[in-house]
Amino acid sequence: MVKVHPTARAALDGVLADGITVAVGGFGLCGVPFDLIEAVRDSGVKSLTIVSNNLGVDGKGLGMLLDHGQVGRVVASYVGENKRFAAQYLDGTLEVEFVPQGTLAERMRAGGAGIPGFYTPTGVGTDVSEGKPTRDFDGRTYVLERGIVADLALVRAHIGDRAGNLRYRMTARNFNPNVATCGKVTVAEVEHLSDDFLDPDDVVTPGIYVDGLVVASVREKEIEMLTTRPRNETNLTGANR
Repeated sequence: MVKVHPTARAALDGVLADGITVAVGGFGLCGVPFDLIEAVRDSGVKSLTIVSNNLGVDGKGLGMLLDHGQVGRVVASYVGENKRFAAQYLDGTLEVEFVPQGTLAERMRAGGAGIPGFYTPTGVGTDVSEGKPTRDFDGRTYVLERGIVADLALVRAHIGDRAGNLRYRMTARNFNPNVATCGKVTVAEVEHLSDDFLDPDDVVTPGIYVDGLVVASVREKEIEMLTTRPRNETNLTGANR
């Protein structure tokens, strides 16, 4: 099976359709599969359900799909950096399911592991648990959360091999491993493609989960929120220059 594709558009050929659920890795603008998201945008598919920690920022990452009116529903834990998201949510054009961050990660992990649901104390007594079954264990109330299985999962990794084995870099790992397992079809963009198989001890996502690979384009690193202050040499010691 040939997993490596020449472009992100080719990697998604025949996979995209209106109304599908797409799980996407990333946290803010870190570890985001930008090339694959742009290919989704260019395809013109509509009414997507997006499952992701957040929806990027205005005009970047998943924010581009909002700009083009391609998202109908969102399952996410944080959306504070995207004004267009807020506007679409408030005017009723975007359906939103807010999920506690740890619960979201576990819902994707559970879906990838074939676990249809699990009980958690997080959200009990709040709007998060409204309409969901609850049950007491050892004197404490828990709410039932369903595992997430997406039609398509998009992830970004630091390095991959031609078998689809993936390794991530530092905090760019974030949600990507869980996202990679919960998709019926998973496509990864990698910064580096190795002709040699990765050492099994270094593999985070086994290639059995990955259906397609594309080498990420070289681009300037996106920074979600850049803050700086004047450099004061007189306050620097030799230890931290």
